[in-house]
Amino acid sequence: MMTRAYREIYLSNAQSALGDAFDYAVNTCRIAGEDFVKLFAASSVSKRMENGEPSMLSGKSGIEIAIEVVNETTGKQLETAPKVRMERSPEYWIGWAVAYYQWHSARRYCDIFKALSFDDLQKMYYVLHEADITKFVDVADERVKEEFKDTNLKRIRTAYGCTQAELAKQSGVNLRSIQMYEQRNKDINKASVETLYSIAKVLGCTIEDLIEK
Repeated sequence: MMTRAYREIYLSNAQSALGDAFDYAVNTCRIAGEDFVKLFAASSVSKRMENGEPSMLSGKSGIEIAIEVVNETTGKQLETAPKVRMERSPEYWIGWAVAYYQWHSARRYCDIFKALSFDDLQKMYYVLHEADITKFVDVADERVKEEFKDTNLKRIRTAYGCTQAELAKQSGVNLRSIQMYEQRNKDINKASVETLYSIAKVLGCTIEDLIEK
């Protein structure tokens, strides 16, 4: 059900670019990791990468991305020459892993970094950098779920001012199913298109809005 912003063939480019951006910003330009996270998340660069803009995924190097992030958010120009590194730094891994998770989950970078601070990611590096990327995905998913406890269904239903019983009656979807979707005891991503359409129609949202990323 999940729609990703760009095809997997561009993923390795995005991972390498963001990894190089973090490495350059932190290790060469001496920008604090947590500060660069905030600048990146606030910049249009992160949104353009999320949306799969070709110029960001394959048209720019990581150094160019870091330069653009800092210039856009602070007005400063990074001019420090990049250093040649024989090994991948922890900061490179952070950018590399987060780029993968963003593509995999289709979540916004700002939400990912709200659930996972730079300090959190540094600690994860020492445990997970040699493991398969799916291990990082599992840990990141748990942290994101802790940060954003309400499901999209519950959040939208509550904002709409509709009770579970009212939603069940108007949509024709079983009340117990709605309760289980909101409690994450039942995966709404595996619900039928008909079920999702019926709920979305009542709440005035799209099917995509209901999907858990």
